[in-house]
Order: sequence, then structure tokens, then C-alpha cells
Amino acid sequence: MQYWLMKSEPDAFGIDELEKVGVEPWDGVRNYQARNMMRDQMQIGDGILFYHSNCEIPGIVGIAEVATTGYPDTTALNPEAKYYDPKSDPENPRWYKVDVKFVRKLKRTISLAELKEETALTDMPLVRKGNRLSVMPVSTQEWDHILGME
Repeated sequence: MQYWLMKSEPDAFGIDELEKVGVEPWDGVRNYQARNMMRDQMQIGDGILFYHSNCEIPGIVGIAEVATTGYPDTTALNPEAKYYDPKSDPENPRWYKVDVKFVRKLKRTISLAELKEETALTDMPLVRKGNRLSVMPVSTQEWDHILGME
């Protein structure tokens, strides 16, 4: 079992929307490093910390799990889609996605400010300066520590 943190802007797609739909494709990722994690490393059942970004209080708001292994993100092929990529090729997909499944909301938002104060999390990519990935790995120790903060 592996663990991940996935960021989403709550105005675009938040934890409340995931709770309503249950399972949702995590499409539109256009960063190669994040794509590689979804395509090559994520497995069904892996845990996800659902993180709200670009909002008043950014932080971890819920838990989800990986519901599918990586598969081609067809939004890249649709010229009318927000995440269209004219260089994408259906024969050799450039972009991938996974489906995520709602597990639960946290009892409270664990803010980025709080996470940065935790010495146990200093190696976590989220709290390191300059890391803006929307998908990132979380160690078992980090996962346990964060859930202990709830």
C-alpha cells in the first residue's frame, strides 16, 4: 500500500463534490512527474490525502483512495476540453489519470501552516519550498502522523 496527496481547488472540484459522486476521474494533470506517478506507481486501494489548494485556508480536508490504475486521459484529445493538448496522440497517450474514490472527510481541515510546523513532516514534498506538484507521494510515517493530527 502506498499513500499520496492530491491537490484540488475547492471551487473547481472539492471534497464535497467527491463525496456526492463517490468516484471521479482525476483528469487534467499536465505535469510529467505527476503523470508518471499516476501512470506507473498508483495502485487500486492506495490512500489519498485530499488537499484543498488556492483557497482561504489551504490544507488536507479528506481521505480518498485510488479506484483504478492509470489509464489515458482523453480530455487531452478533445479540442473543446479545458485540458486539451494538441500534441497528444491517441496511439501514444501523453497524459494519464486515475479514478479516485471518496472515503471520508476529516473532522477538521489540517492547514498547510500546521503541517509546516510539524518537525516530523519536514521531508514531505508538500511543505518543501518550491514544490507545486498536484500529485505527490506521502510516506507511511507522514500519513500516520497527519491522521494523528486530526
